[in-house]
Amino acid sequence: MRSQKKNQGSEQSKHAIHLKGLQGRWLTHTVGPVTALAGICVILITAAFAAYYYSNMQADLKHRARTTTDFFANYIGQSYNEYYRSCISYARAFEDKNSIELQFINAGGRMVASSYGQWGGQNPTTDDVKKAIQNGQTSVFVGDDPATGERIMAVSSPMIYTNGEVIGVLRYVTSLRTVDLQLVGVALVALGVALFFILVVILSNRYYIRSILEPVADITATAKRIAGGSYGVQIKSHFDDEIGDLAATINDMSNKINQNEKLQTEFISSLSHELRTPLTAISGWSETLLSYEALDPEETRRGMAIIQKESHRLTEMVTELLDFTRMEDGRMTLNVEMTDVRGEFEDTVYMYGSRLRQEGVTLKVLDNDDDIPEIPCDPKRMRQVLLNILDNAAKHGGDGKQIDTSMRLEGDSIVIRIRDYGPGIPEDELPLVKKKFYKGSSKARGTGIGLAVCDEIVEMHGGSLSLENAQGGGTLVTVRLPATEQ
Repeated sequence: MRSQKKNQGSEQSKHAIHLKGLQGRWLTHTVGPVTALAGICVILITAAFAAYYYSNMQADLKHRARTTTDFFANYIGQSYNEYYRSCISYARAFEDKNSIELQFINAGGRMVASSYGQWGGQNPTTDDVKKAIQNGQTSVFVGDDPATGERIMAVSSPMIYTNGEVIGVLRYVTSLRTVDLQLVGVALVALGVALFFILVVILSNRYYIRSILEPVADITATAKRIAGGSYGVQIKSHFDDEIGDLAATINDMSNKINQNEKLQTEFISSLSHELRTPLTAISGWSETLLSYEALDPEETRRGMAIIQKESHRLTEMVTELLDFTRMEDGRMTLNVEMTDVRGEFEDTVYMYGSRLRQEGVTLKVLDNDDDIPEIPCDPKRMRQVLLNILDNAAKHGGDGKQIDTSMRLEGDSIVIRIRDYGPGIPEDELPLVKKKFYKGSSKARGTGIGLAVCDEIVEMHGGSLSLENAQGGGTLVTVRLPATEQ
């Protein structure tokens, strides 16, 4: 009991590891890439908003700087004191001083006026001022203010005298704090949306993965039961998809294995019975012949005949079994030679006909004048096929007391037909009679492999073997062989 629980625990552990492995691959190949893509999207969205905000701010400050510089161009031709007073007046009257600082800086880098007061703060040391003075072109700075440590955006526009000399710089400065907070908000919103998207993907995919893992687990458990010998067990499938197809395939396999197992069991039982019957007869008559010193000659002849007949039956069964094992292993071969198949057919019918007459059965050959050509085939194997079919007709249709045989040339095929007048074959058994081990509802002796071997031999010759119920009763067996060399 403990070992059984231990084995069950081990199986559950392996099962859990198996599921964990599948979930791990799912996380690696689905959730991982989705998370990485969502992170990239968050970064790209934040960067796009940052570029949009910064570019708009920069464009606005450049526009202001260019407009104000053009306005002060009227004062540059005046005296320095008048210019100085104009800068202070303009800075004091600057309306957007709460969000933007306007600075006037001289050519030496010293602040002359600021919208925050005449001496608004320390002289700026960022490189935008130096570039504007040195190059005479508008320059932009984005970064930390060396004096305050605050992130700022500054646009410096040179103020150029009439002789081309840069006499100062007009500079607009604004804090990036508000914009950066907005960008953080955008990033958080984008991150929230990404996390929600990832959560939806995880939950939906988790349901999807479970819809795969649970049926796969059931299929695996059932497959193990089948491998352990529980043939015929079925999987309950609730899906009409690939998983359902797999379950249906395994169910079909389980049924076929179960059927084959039953057929093999029945075959072994039937074979044991078939072997026991002639062996019992041979053993019994051997003991009878050995037990008495003097027996009636007629009785002795009868016993010897029975021993010979049953020995012949044993030989036929052993031959069938050997042929069947060769067929299953793919070792069955043909000794092909040009053969007068009509001669083989007539010899076989004549030989078997004399035997049937002793049992009160008439073997009739339907005459025809067709010119049957020689064909390449294995004469011994073809004779084996004909004898087996005739033997089946005698066993299963002997009550009709007549068997008809014929050979005709029909197009490119040589067609051999053998018909008995017995009860025929039930319609539901017709598709199965050529399968190995199958005996159906018939109570006649036999191993159930003779027709399977015959069908294989005929197919190896490039022909076909079929069975059907004849009109008027009985069974009709048709063998078609190619009349030309394949």
